[in-house]
Amino acid sequence: MPWVNAMPRLFTGVEIPPEIGQALSTLRGGLPGARWVDPENYHLTLRFIGDVDDVVAHEIASVLDRIRRSAFDLRLEGVSSFGGRKPRAVVANVAPVQALLDVQAEHERLMQRIGLEPDGRKYTPHVTIARLRDSSSSQVADYLATRGLFRTSSFRVSRFVLFSSRASTGGGPYVVEAAYPFLPPSD
Repeated sequence: MPWVNAMPRLFTGVEIPPEIGQALSTLRGGLPGARWVDPENYHLTLRFIGDVDDVVAHEIASVLDRIRRSAFDLRLEGVSSFGGRKPRAVVANVAPVQALLDVQAEHERLMQRIGLEPDGRKYTPHVTIARLRDSSSSQVADYLATRGLFRTSSFRVSRFVLFSSRASTGGGPYVVEAAYPFLPPSD
């Protein structure tokens, strides 16, 4: 598996289907200081891994291949911000689904099992739509007030992927290094 970087920055995630990305792209604009994520780079992170050497990257790719879970449906519901009084990102929230939390918890366990540090943050599933530099909390509040009822239709999550990215500000471009299909849903 040729890595994009000599030392790839890796994370696992769920791809956002084009029709959902199209709906998310309607949220772009109307917020000073926002750097909008390009629709082709929308994703739902499961586990940020970070910069690893080639040996660890191959070990990660191998251990992820052991995951056996069923496909499930997700929906994006609502828009919020991260960062409190100093907002740093605008995100689309993911409606809570136990299957997503179970997959994420398994990724966390596997990464720790191969020696990576635990992710110290509580997992909050979201899709980042903008990174903020100089947006005031009142500007963000105004933006969110007009878009808070955002909601997409459900979409099937039939696989997760191992992404790599260049060390850059603002995310992307992301490259799918490996894809791991879920089992057909058990419903």
